[in-house]
Amino acid sequence: MAAPGVRFLRARPRGTARTQGDAMTRILITIIGALTSLAVLSAAPARAQSDFPNRPIHIIVGFAAGGGNDLFARLVVQKFQENTGATTVIDNRVGAGGRIAAEFAARAPADGYTVLVGATGQMSIASAIFPDLSYNADTSFIPLNMIASFPLVLVVPADHPAKNVKELVAWAKANPDKSNYGTSSPAFTIASELLKLKTGMPAVAIPYKSSNESNLCVLAGQCLFTISDGPPAIPLVKSGKTRALAVTGSERSPELPDVPSMAEAGFPEVNTQLWSGFFVPAGTPAPVVAKLTAELGKALADPGVQDGLKKMAVTPGGPTGDAFRKRIDADIKTFAEVVKAAKLTFK
Repeated sequence: MAAPGVRFLRARPRGTARTQGDAMTRILITIIGALTSLAVLSAAPARAQSDFPNRPIHIIVGFAAGGGNDLFARLVVQKFQENTGATTVIDNRVGAGGRIAAEFAARAPADGYTVLVGATGQMSIASAIFPDLSYNADTSFIPLNMIASFPLVLVVPADHPAKNVKELVAWAKANPDKSNYGTSSPAFTIASELLKLKTGMPAVAIPYKSSNESNLCVLAGQCLFTISDGPPAIPLVKSGKTRALAVTGSERSPELPDVPSMAEAGFPEVNTQLWSGFFVPAGTPAPVVAKLTAELGKALADPGVQDGLKKMAVTPGGPTGDAFRKRIDADIKTFAEVVKAAKLTFK
């Protein structure tokens, strides 16, 4: 019999302690390996973001090379490339008023290496007039920087008796069978229809392939007026071949300092302005968005870039981030109201 307080320990089979220790070691190694892998995986995105950009950035432009949005983008991107040392590739994906490019960019990986040059037409206007868009201007993209904004120009033939907007409206009402306007995009159609809504003037739209053709229609006296972007209109106005009656919005254009704004002409609600800007797909990491916004902003602030944009009859820069998004949302609402009031349909 054992003495009081003494316990006998059951003998373990030989090798059991070693087997259990080996098993525990293997478990610990597995756990450590898993934790190390997680740490490496979690660090990889952060490292990729801090190294951004370390490969070419593709700038997606939905319009042909040589057009306004393409020229805006190339001017800014060239300076961006000089400042950062990044490699950029301009990718013109033309068609459907820029919507093909927007669709492509919306589906691209959200890593900052695909940047869309988005314009009013493919973002705000398309959202207002096409209910079945495959992308959403508000949720499919993150706005970075507005490149530039610009008013539209209302022009008539140089020899037309109307010398201001009110006289044009009166003439159109007196001659409804001769009142028409040239247009080459929904943006210009909406601006023209807004003028009709706010003045009561009649006018029938004549479609053209480009705003240059619309201005030539006015030059030839075949169109009573056109409301178009500045690049094709301003040279004809300055050479005396057409006459500008107003620019949309509340401010005069620096390129046409003697031409009143629509507000000055008595029609402040005819305030359509277009813009162009940079966007990335929704979900792009915040550090990448911040870096792109900062560097593009730096490029936009360059005096040479500013002068180059001004020579194209636009106002450089504009809101960024959330402020830019609010501008887009406000435009969508305004354009949708005009389309509904004027009973417009687009294909």
